[in-house]
Amino acid sequence: MRNWTAVVVMALAAGCWGQQGLGPVVTSELPGLVTTYKHLHENPELSHQEAKTSAYVAAQLRAMGYTVTDHVGKYENPAWTGYGVVALLHNGAGPTLMMRSELDALPVTEDTGLAYSSHITARNDAGQVVGVMHACGHDIHMSALLGTAEAMVRLKSQWHGTLMLVFQPAEETINGAKAMLDDGLYTRFARPDMIVGEHDTNGLAAGRVGYLSGYSMASATSVRITLHGVSAHGSLPEASKDPVVAAAELVLALQTIVSRETSPFDQAVVTVGSIQAGTKNNIIPDSATLLLTIRTYKEEVRQRILASITRMANGVALAAGLPAAQPPTVAVYEYTKSLYNDPQLTERAVAVLQKALGKANVVGSQPVMASEDFGYFGLDHKIPEFFLSLGAVSQQALDASRASGVPLPSLHSSKFAPLPEPTIRTGVTAMTSLAVSLLQ
Repeated sequence: MRNWTAVVVMALAAGCWGQQGLGPVVTSELPGLVTTYKHLHENPELSHQEAKTSAYVAAQLRAMGYTVTDHVGKYENPAWTGYGVVALLHNGAGPTLMMRSELDALPVTEDTGLAYSSHITARNDAGQVVGVMHACGHDIHMSALLGTAEAMVRLKSQWHGTLMLVFQPAEETINGAKAMLDDGLYTRFARPDMIVGEHDTNGLAAGRVGYLSGYSMASATSVRITLHGVSAHGSLPEASKDPVVAAAELVLALQTIVSRETSPFDQAVVTVGSIQAGTKNNIIPDSATLLLTIRTYKEEVRQRILASITRMANGVALAAGLPAAQPPTVAVYEYTKSLYNDPQLTERAVAVLQKALGKANVVGSQPVMASEDFGYFGLDHKIPEFFLSLGAVSQQALDASRASGVPLPSLHSSKFAPLPEPTIRTGVTAMTSLAVSLLQ
């Protein structure tokens, strides 16, 4: 066990250089980073298709002197290619710090009106042609981490150890982190002593960052339930075993899992986001499928909810007289772990960020039930993680939104447009300050 008190003292001491030595470095990098950002924004790629983005990032890192490996990632679906990038910079004895960004974009048609808007279309995994946009800010994250990579090369005299930069594919489908781990991320390269990441937000002004100790983002579990019935003409319901009516009953039953089976002290969400059944109004179909998302922080709560879903699906099928020979199928088809900010690492990080950005610009955040697969990298809290929020909009826009009650375009919106220059500047400053201070 390391002496964390001593590390904190060294980190705080190292943090003092941030405002003096880091500012000119970031300022000199910024024009190039904004150009990088606009290029990435104009050329987004969907999850499992990040070939050009991966190659672009890898080339920049190699030019900086990093040892770079690309095509990292092993999916359960053999049709998908792993486009993860791992870059290592060794600088003597010391700890190993991993920093992570995402590569992928979303199936969203951009409607921002920006001069560097995306006009890309692509086929998604289902073969549908969709618009593609960096509507979640992964282009900001990549630009900031590339800026951090360059700054860490220029500031090598200030730190010691190993910097491990991970550019992860398929975050939006919450299977990219697992794919990289399954491809030997910690055995082929290095097992980090700590992990840091960041994500932009429309809830903070550019120039500010947010933090939270402990659970900050929920796990996400995608569940598919199929109820099997007996088809019949719509005018002859007595000849059927109607799975649509059973599905409607199941939707209502599922709402009691949180309200009546989960402690108020255990945050949880059960949402039925899709019901798929039938082809015509006068045909009772032979099946109905429900798609759910489950959000929890604790794994034991997640397991109890999954058990309740199976029990309720079987119970509704029995009550509706659906064929016993074809019981409901309940399957998990996507999953990512909750995100837990290690309290000790968070305390250290906040002290460093306050030195680098000013106390007024480092604010406490609230936990959310949204999800991120960053939590996978911590191996169930075995490796300390810290994930910060990066302000990405103007203070004037925030003030106007609060005054009018009209929300700003959110992440995943076709109109989401972060402010590049101040957001990237703060991202590079925050991540580089943390890296130098933690690598002592």
